[in-house]
Amino acid sequence: MKVVIAGGGIGGLAAALALHAHGHEVQVLEQAPELTEIGAGLQISPNGWRVLDALGVTEKIAETAFFPEAIEMRLGESGKQIFRLEMATTARKRWGAPYIQIHRADLHRALATVLEERFPGALRTGATFDIYAIEKNKVEVYLTDGETLIADLLVGADGLHSNVRAQMMGPDLPRYTGFMAWRALAPVEVLGDLVPPSTACVWVGQNQHAVTTRIHGGKTVNFVGMVERPEPAQEGWRIVGERADALADFEGWDPRLEAVLKTAEKVHCWALFDRAPLPQWHERHVVLLGDAAHPMLPSMAQGAVQALEDAWVLAASLGQHPILEESLSAYFAKRIGRASRVQSGSASNARMFHQASGLGKALFYGPMSIAARLAPWVLHRRQDWVYGYDPIKDMKAR
Repeated sequence: MKVVIAGGGIGGLAAALALHAHGHEVQVLEQAPELTEIGAGLQISPNGWRVLDALGVTEKIAETAFFPEAIEMRLGESGKQIFRLEMATTARKRWGAPYIQIHRADLHRALATVLEERFPGALRTGATFDIYAIEKNKVEVYLTDGETLIADLLVGADGLHSNVRAQMMGPDLPRYTGFMAWRALAPVEVLGDLVPPSTACVWVGQNQHAVTTRIHGGKTVNFVGMVERPEPAQEGWRIVGERADALADFEGWDPRLEAVLKTAEKVHCWALFDRAPLPQWHERHVVLLGDAAHPMLPSMAQGAVQALEDAWVLAASLGQHPILEESLSAYFAKRIGRASRVQSGSASNARMFHQASGLGKALFYGPMSIAARLAPWVLHRRQDWVYGYDPIKDMKAR
């Protein structure tokens, strides 16, 4: 089939590669005039790595990915460790693939490079989707510059504010989650003795939390802090915030976090939105994936990974049924339960990380600390349903 993909982010590029691997012709429309280095660090768990490996992308990110030895949780103010779980060896042995940290732009660049190598010209920048019309078993895709593309399938991978979803489901507004986020990048070599640990570290506190990871092959600390706010800030990756406001939000916290915020060239802030699970992701020759279908909080580090899973499952579903709508229905049936569960789990994690009372901290963090010391497999087992999922094998078995 000829497939047009609206949105050239991680989900859209992964879908293009997966669809091309399954024999389809693809055209990706990205409204930005060029690919630029925006966004924050990502954590790609084993379930996401499997898709990247199947797409042939993992070799391209070997130098920019960082493989943390452990994940851990610390109290934000004191820096006291609540638990530490070995990850590097466990991920490969238990879930069959590594757990990595990487800058969004590095992964995005790798996906775009592989797509260009395999299908030159498949990615078009400066091309903005406007509306679609379904006519005679085809979908007509209208661009804002007046151009019309004819395809067998339109994939809406155009994010939280998806124009494709708005036309399919009707106009609506995403719901504000009550959280805003800060992000910052700081060079490890500049931080000196105040560098955060080289783990996937969650720093928890009253009504807020932060996560520090390593990107650029371990050379840079990535900071993301989530703070509860009754009113939303602006929404968008490019919004630069006031450093003084970020420092005020994390005043009194571990000095390593303060050092990152002070050292970063700039700090960004944005409001966090999501949506309730949709009743459908497709309409005849049009289908959604990634944030267009199921935006979620970053508290399970699964947003990009779930888009990768969507991409592979969609591509594999298309060849399993003679009628396109049946294939799209099968894709939705396969993905809706899992994506909704991850959405819910991400919201639950955010609440857990923000315990305010001493009793709440004892009830939530105490058992984790004990389990990590005496039976770490208990905490690892809680992640089996997420990290152990293999979409490639799952779709082959059908």
